[in-house]
Amino acid sequence: MITALGIAQICSWGSIFYSFPLIAEAMRVELGWSKPLLYGGATAGLILAAFAAYPVGAAIDRGYGRWVMSGASLTAGLLYLLWSQVDSIAFFYVVVPLLGGLQAATLYEPAFAVLARRVGALEARRAITALTLWGGFASTVFVPLVQWLIATLGWRGALMVLGAINAFVCASLYFAVIDPARDRPKEPAAEGARPVMNGREAVFWAFRQPVFWALALFLVLYAGVFSSLSFHIYPLLLERGLSAAEVVSIVAVIGPAQVAGRIVIWTFAPNAPVRLIGAAMVAVFPLVLLGYAFAPPHVLLIAAIAAVYGAANGMMTIVRGLAVPEMLSREAYGAINGALITPSRTIEALAPLGVAALWAASGGYDLYLMLAFAATLVMVGAFWTASFMARPKFPKTH
Repeated sequence: MITALGIAQICSWGSIFYSFPLIAEAMRVELGWSKPLLYGGATAGLILAAFAAYPVGAAIDRGYGRWVMSGASLTAGLLYLLWSQVDSIAFFYVVVPLLGGLQAATLYEPAFAVLARRVGALEARRAITALTLWGGFASTVFVPLVQWLIATLGWRGALMVLGAINAFVCASLYFAVIDPARDRPKEPAAEGARPVMNGREAVFWAFRQPVFWALALFLVLYAGVFSSLSFHIYPLLLERGLSAAEVVSIVAVIGPAQVAGRIVIWTFAPNAPVRLIGAAMVAVFPLVLLGYAFAPPHVLLIAAIAAVYGAANGMMTIVRGLAVPEMLSREAYGAINGALITPSRTIEALAPLGVAALWAASGGYDLYLMLAFAATLVMVGAFWTASFMARPKFPKTH
């Protein structure tokens, strides 16, 4: 199951997430559309994905994971085919946001929820870690693949190939290995005990827990910093005085470093409490921002900072996947996790545009780096607060 989901995640991440900048640039050159206009479609898609996170998680909790993930991949295949025929901005703004919204049903969060149902929330640690090892290779595989497809088939032909990958590879794999009949059955509640929570009941219970809000604040700030850096790291480092070739080599370090960070957890800390892993890793981010702001613009030094950032990000992916069962509740993983990540997904969509506006207003990235550093300090405090409160007793079901 892990192998099949891993291959599907490489294809889902590679096509729906990592391919957009390459396709958008090819469309900009051919059609003459502005970059903000094109990226507005991606932002709208991320906002739709934010609002879809809870219903998708709740549906997986009810045993519909097979239909959610395979159906979303089939729909993605159709939307890619439609995108390949786009000739107007209005049509583009119908197709691309819908495709972006499918991230809520095809990427890590739904896959984590599926794994939690199969093996149990507390036993999902190694399965989730293994799945992120696969997903970490998505950009390595798909960025050169999409570049080659655009060069040989044009962006329209590339979109058709990406549609076929989603419709035939991803949908088939998700349908084949997500089998609700093999999920671990829920243990019945003992006589007189509170019944197992589901859906809205679980989310309303979570809303009453202070650790939920501490985690939500952490995730919102983390999403803002991660998303803004992902979109602006290239021009930011150019502004710091590095050459384009040097920046490309630095950015190329981040993906492998993410995988390396996950391997470290898999190998050396397979059973360490996720709250302790997260408490250590979250402290890396303010240091990274200081490095990007003040370190001399030497390629090896900035590459080392980028590698540390990538490794910390890789570990935080696992922390995010396990925060709900290990720090909040062992029940209703999909619904609670969906509610928890909804605001962070929204910020993830808006942060790059906000930073672009900040750059235009201030004439550089200095003010952004200052604000991002302040955000990471609050982020550290939020996660440490959640970690301190997460020694609590889980709601008992038996």
